[in-house]
Amino acid sequence: MTINTRRLCAAGFVAAWAIGCAAAAPLSAPPSAPTGLSSAIDLPAAIRLAFEQPRLRAASFDAEAGAAAVEQAGHYPNPTLEYLREGEQAGTRTTTVQINQPIELGGKRQARVALAASAAALAQGELAALRQAARADAIAAYAAVLVAQERQRLAATLAELAGNSITVAARQVAAGKVSPIDATRARLAAVDAGMELSIATADLAVARTRLGALIGRPAETLQLASDGMASPPALKPLATLLAEARDAMPVRLARTQLATQEAQTQVERAARMPDLTLSVGTQKTDDAGRRQAVLGVSLPLPLFNRNQGNLLAALRRSDKAREEVAAAEVAFGADLTAAHTRFEQARNEALLLRTDVIPSAESAYALTLKGYEHGKFAFLDVLDAQRTWARIQARQWAALGEAWRAYADVARLAGAAIEQEQGKQP
Repeated sequence: MTINTRRLCAAGFVAAWAIGCAAAAPLSAPPSAPTGLSSAIDLPAAIRLAFEQPRLRAASFDAEAGAAAVEQAGHYPNPTLEYLREGEQAGTRTTTVQINQPIELGGKRQARVALAASAAALAQGELAALRQAARADAIAAYAAVLVAQERQRLAATLAELAGNSITVAARQVAAGKVSPIDATRARLAAVDAGMELSIATADLAVARTRLGALIGRPAETLQLASDGMASPPALKPLATLLAEARDAMPVRLARTQLATQEAQTQVERAARMPDLTLSVGTQKTDDAGRRQAVLGVSLPLPLFNRNQGNLLAALRRSDKAREEVAAAEVAFGADLTAAHTRFEQARNEALLLRTDVIPSAESAYALTLKGYEHGKFAFLDVLDAQRTWARIQARQWAALGEAWRAYADVARLAGAAIEQEQGKQP
């Protein structure tokens, strides 16, 4: 047996194995799920499951803690009970019992409540931002699984076509119409199709794992409700979305952070005013044998520490937060413009490929294969038509996947401002 013959046998074995694997497992159907988890998951369900994951639950606890901090900040300082005894011998001792009540001056309590309320609002905003990000991640991950399924289905189809090409080429060689080299090319094309099928299967497994981790489901139990890959919903015009920039989540968070820093500035400014302490009590002197009232007032003298350093630091942090608001507005506009442009370009490309280019490429492949059987085309022409058809379909799924990723980026940025064609947002 020569080296070339061995190579041909090995190539034929690998091709047969790849085609057999493609025929043995229906690639359009996901793995069966255990009892209780077999229900198909659509996109809204995936988003709801993403909202139930530990990261968002932890953020909700932080928001609840902020509300409790607001309630705590409104309390007045507690009084102190003081007991003082002077002297050791009976008849000469003096006993004093008094209550000291701090009185906050300078609006400290109001400033403290305002700071706690701003911190609570910031925690609520961060929770809303996490939910918005989780929604965008769920959209992107769900679409990635659908794209991977379509690519695997395409790879299985190409593997089947490659198997048919082996049969056609073998028949032409047996009839003496073409050179045996065409049979070798057919086997090599089948090997390549088998490798592409293996890659597509691995990509699908990775996409399922990512989606499962995001929504808290094992990858092997995932069953998506969508039978085919649809285009993402239409978006509002870019000018409309940019006009709603004041309500965008990144800008809202930056403004809430500014409000928190300004509230901290008021706390530091109020801290410059010293607090007054009132003392009320009674004093008993053993030698006099009577009690007398005790009244007192204490006020720290702000000679050395006037909290000027903390106030200046708070003012500078407020200036920083104010600039970050401006930066957030600029970044939002740039990021939204880029995501919206990517969305429109990818969506239009996928639509054009699906409606015009793919049908033409498929027809060209069928005609070329038929012409080869009648001796009008070389086998290289058949392979070229097949690869062109496969490449255009892969490009369509790539464009559709990019459109969904861009749609998820717009959802991450603009949130509720985006327009969906089907139903309301979860």
